[in-house]
Amino acid sequence: MPSEPLVAEHVLEFPGGYARTTGPVIGRFLTELRGGRIVGVRTAEGKVLVPPLEYDPGSGEAVTEEFVEVGPAGTVTAWAWVDEPRDSHPLDRPFAWATIKLDGADTALVHAVDAGNAKALRIGSRVWPVWRSERTGHITDISYFAPEVTKIVSPVRADYRLQVGGSLLTFLEGVERGVFLGGRCPSCEKVYVPYRVFCPACGGPIADQLELPDTGTITTYAINNLPDPRAPEVPFVSAYILLDGADIPMIALVGGVPAHEVRQGMRVRAEWVPEGERTKSMRNVRWFTPTGEPDVEL
Repeated sequence: MPSEPLVAEHVLEFPGGYARTTGPVIGRFLTELRGGRIVGVRTAEGKVLVPPLEYDPGSGEAVTEEFVEVGPAGTVTAWAWVDEPRDSHPLDRPFAWATIKLDGADTALVHAVDAGNAKALRIGSRVWPVWRSERTGHITDISYFAPEVTKIVSPVRADYRLQVGGSLLTFLEGVERGVFLGGRCPSCEKVYVPYRVFCPACGGPIADQLELPDTGTITTYAINNLPDPRAPEVPFVSAYILLDGADIPMIALVGGVPAHEVRQGMRVRAEWVPEGERTKSMRNVRWFTPTGEPDVEL
């Protein structure tokens, strides 16, 4: 019968910390970190090693005594994302371990990159060190690296006043009275709504005003699923409506009918706000509703 294996638990611990000398190369690197700088050491072949080593890993020869300041920015050459950081990790939120080739260096160092999310990082990403406010001469004097600032979000607001004049004022004065004013070109005889003083087709002046009925035909439309305070409900329809007697359509909302029942050729009529509430504004027309007439062949 086999005997039970003998097991003994052991713990190797240095309660006061394990102290060792750094030597002149690593010591210089850590001292520069304490001062907020990153340096590498030059090899006999002219390459700059970061982190610095006492010997060239390629040839085995001792490095020179020339230290070169590098970075502070660098380029990510490889990375691995950490979704669930451990207690021993440098960040308490998802981050990446990355190899970073600092500007001026020929080798890469490994450090944490706080990119926010994995999609924000790629090979070739530019990153900068984020330093601790109190440094002691340790690699953790760099808290982590962060991507270059390539986008900022700023609140934008523009206050401006639009002064209505000319033909548009004439049109809105008509809307305030509850009528649509159009203009007929004396050359091409096209009727434009809203009213305008020059013909967009031939360029000639338009002096002839005429009142058009508030009925028309839907020529094309779009169903909208985003809320709009002017709309009767969601989804709602915005449509191009060709007023009777006009040659170009105007855009307006459509109400009084389910969105899926709206169609090209549907006959509609303007639904006006009460006369006492009207101003020089297209808000005087709530929307257009079906008249119940047969559809028009477009």
